[in-house]
Order: sequence, then structure tokens, then C-alpha cells
Amino acid sequence: MRTIFDTLTLEQLRTRTSEKWRHYPADVLPLFVAEMDVPQAEPVIRAVHDAMVRGDTGYPNGHGLAEAMAGFAATRWDWAVPVERSRLAADVMVGVVEVVRLLTGPGDAVVISPPVYPPFTTFLQHAGRHIVHAPLGVDRRLDLDALDYAFGRASLHGRRAAYLLCNPHNPTGTLHTADELAAVGALSVKHGVRVVADEIHAPLVPTPDAQFVPTTTVIPDAIALHSASKAFNLAALRAAVAVPGPEATDLEDWPDPVADGVMHLGVMAQTAAYTDGGAFLDEVLAGLHHNGKLLQRLLEPVMVWEPPQSTYFAWLDLRAFGDDPARSLLKDGRLAVNPGATFGVEGAGHVRLNFATSTAILTDAVSRLTTVLGGAGHGHVPGPQRGPGPERGPDVSGARPG
Repeated sequence: MRTIFDTLTLEQLRTRTSEKWRHYPADVLPLFVAEMDVPQAEPVIRAVHDAMVRGDTGYPNGHGLAEAMAGFAATRWDWAVPVERSRLAADVMVGVVEVVRLLTGPGDAVVISPPVYPPFTTFLQHAGRHIVHAPLGVDRRLDLDALDYAFGRASLHGRRAAYLLCNPHNPTGTLHTADELAAVGALSVKHGVRVVADEIHAPLVPTPDAQFVPTTTVIPDAIALHSASKAFNLAALRAAVAVPGPEATDLEDWPDPVADGVMHLGVMAQTAAYTDGGAFLDEVLAGLHHNGKLLQRLLEPVMVWEPPQSTYFAWLDLRAFGDDPARSLLKDGRLAVNPGATFGVEGAGHVRLNFATSTAILTDAVSRLTTVLGGAGHGHVPGPQRGPGPERGPDVSGARPG
């Protein structure tokens, strides 16, 4: 089956100048940063091109992006987004930090559930918040007992606290259910901890029988951050929408400088994506479903792995092959993946592999992986796995996880 991911050749992709294609030497196959190997959606190309021709490169105005996102959410998830109460931010993590600043004070605690997107830690630390861990369970789902304990610690002595939820979860691809979110909501009420949800991967649910559940539809005082940047491959044209739940009034105090940081071209690109990019997204989802099944078959000689319900990441448990499999894969296989430890100590011995790429590249990547791991002298890895710091040269600690 030929998918949208088979449109561009490796030679064409290597003409790109983004971090994915310039961070490593040309002999390295890059499957680390969260960037898809697809052509851009035609509606987005037209919107940006026409804006440049008009000289429409000033400052954003109005609620166009929130309205477009609301229309998309209504169609895809039957979710009524409160446009007038929503606010814009330059990107999701900028929005996360500003929401956290509204809900907590300097030195207050924010709970996260590692292994999780590394900027959760770095951005929260930069914002002067204390981080409390409530790791995922061994099943890679939310551990409610761990959350109960962490929420209690975070809100000790009545201090304000928040929980930064990744929904869907990066890197595992776990899609939180309505029941799980309701349980988190109950714990947030019990401990007075506010929920902030990074939902940037929400549109990327290629599993036919799975459904994304917006956090604010279950937790009424939660605040969620959305963007088209992952689903439509628009990291260079970023923008985000902060969406309050029906009982969350905090965004009324949204600082003006946050909105001033939003890029007009980003707003136009994402508005076009949400409004007219449905056919493109459907092709992406079909391609991801195909690639997940392909990767599962390709990995069979090495390990048992099941495609994730969401995202385009394969979270691979390679602990049987040493403490730092990502380093070995880069050094000996010239394959760049994200070391699991960059997502928290719980991820040690894992790697995150981006499978939003062509059949040829994915096949080559797994060939390199199996060759390196076969040379490690270990057998087949038992048990089901669900599905992301490398370097320039031999040091694999610092590349962007995405």
C-alpha cells in the first residue's frame, strides 16, 4: 500500500534544512524529532503563499484561529469549544507555562507523569515551579494511586498546585479514556489541584476504534492547549489555543504580552489547516495506521510490539540490549532515535522512534536496528510494547525530542 508518507524520497527530504535533517551527518537516518516526512497540505501552502503575495505579514487579529479550531473540534470530537473564552499563545508550551502561572505561584508544585515529553520538565523549571512525579503504571497508563499521593504532596498545607497532563501521552501513545480522566478530575477536586492538558497530539489517532476525549469535557475546571502544528506538520508556523473548561475562568486574566507573541503567518497557516485540511489529515491517519502495522511486522524478529492508539511514536523497550540502546543505534547503525532516559528515569533502556515516514525509510531503519541489536548478542524481547536526545556524532544526550 502506498501512503502519503511515500510521496517524498529520501533525497528530497534531505533538501530540507530543519533540525531533523541537519542535526546529524548525511549517513544518519533521523527518526527522532517530531516532524513528519510528508508534503505540506495544499490549503496551507495557498494560505501562506497568498499572504506573502499580499504582504499580509503584520500582527494577528480576532478569533479566527479559535473559530477554526472550534469547527475542527466539533466535526472530529463533537466538542463545543468556547471561542470567546479561549486565548492565543505562541505555541503550546508557552501557553502551558502561562496557564501554570495563572494557577500557581513561584515555588508551587506541578505534577507530571513520566516518562513524558521532556520540555514539561525544562519549561516548568524555567518558570520556577517545583516538579512532583507521578509515573505511569507498568501498563503505561495513568497510575491513580501514584497521582493521589503526588497530588497530596503537591498541595500540602493548602498550597496551590497543578497537574500537567499529556493527552494523548507522548512518548507512549497512550490515549486516556473518559473514565481515567474522570478519576483524575475526582482527585483534582479532592486535593485542590488544577489540571492543565497538553493536547497537541489530539488529532493523531489513527486507530479506527479509538477516540480522543477532550480533557475539559470531563474535568470542567481544566484548561487545555491545542495546536495544529503536530497533526499538520507546522512546527515552523506555530500557534496555540488555550481552551478553558466550562468552570474555568482563569483565562480572563490572560496577559497581553502572551497574545503579542503570536505569529500572524502561524495563525493563518493553522486556520487553513483546521478549516480545509481534513482530507490531508485523513491521508496522514491512514498512513500512520499502515506504518504502525508495517513496523509491527518488521520488528517481529526482534521483539513483540503493538502500534500505539495515538501519535506517530513507537516507544520501544530495549532494556535487554543494554543501558543506552539509542547510543548503540546511532554509533553502530547510524540510526537516530530519542533515548528513553530523556523522558525521565522511567524511560531508561527505551527509545522513541518516529514512524511518520516512508515505507523505504522505515524498512531501512528497522534493518539497521535489528542488525545492531542482533550484534548485541541478545534474544527476542518478550512482552507487548507500545508505541522518543541524540547528538552530533557520538554523544546522544541533547537533540530535541519533539
